[in-house]
Amino acid sequence: MLQIDLKHLPTSDELPDSDDTPVDNEDQNFLPNLLLFLLEYIWKNRDDWYFGVDMGIYHTTGASPRVPVVPDGFLSLGVERRKNGGSRSSYVMWEEFDTAPILTLEVVSHTYGGEYEKKLDIYRKLGVKYYVIYNPQFWRRDGHLPFEVYKLVDGGYQLQIGEPLWMPEIGLGIGRCVLPSDRFSREVLSWFDARGQRYLTTDEQADIERQRANTAQEQIDLLLAKLRSLGISEE
Repeated sequence: MLQIDLKHLPTSDELPDSDDTPVDNEDQNFLPNLLLFLLEYIWKNRDDWYFGVDMGIYHTTGASPRVPVVPDGFLSLGVERRKNGGSRSSYVMWEEFDTAPILTLEVVSHTYGGEYEKKLDIYRKLGVKYYVIYNPQFWRRDGHLPFEVYKLVDGGYQLQIGEPLWMPEIGLGIGRCVLPSDRFSREVLSWFDARGQRYLTTDEQADIERQRANTAQEQIDLLLAKLRSLGISEE
């Protein structure tokens, strides 16, 4: 087995940000970015988390610390939201106090990437608590379900039942939905609360606030009209 010199590991400045493998469908970027944007709202007052999209995770459990694993998305807790006040070019575990992601996401595409074997084993060795595999188009080809969440239990992954799946270690649930505002009616992934209610997007929140403001104004207008009908001045 190849020995890794833990005292002379490369820094993040010396490592590329990914494996430079292009995605072969837009969902591989769109879906994890949507989860990231939702987290920016849900956890807007927290600075102890990081969500990476198509970013290399460098670790010491493989053949070389210079070879990353690159999930479509991943979430780490207990790390700086902004590394040293700036942005990360990659996620280097030995610069993150060996904090492994608590969740990784793979979106299966036309080009099969070993999501159910090779990457599953990598994430198991890293100690990733939840591994989400989203496979809406090729699940029959691969002999799996369209949406699967594996949880690390006693050193091995166990397929979880239920959707949305509540993840107490994260304080979030994850599942599929179709956003009412999406004119393409695309199925996406979203975060859910402990009651199984989907967290709304910022656009949806804004629409609700506008509706509330309009309703309040209508009630005021009705009240003023009633006062005028009674001969009462609104001044």
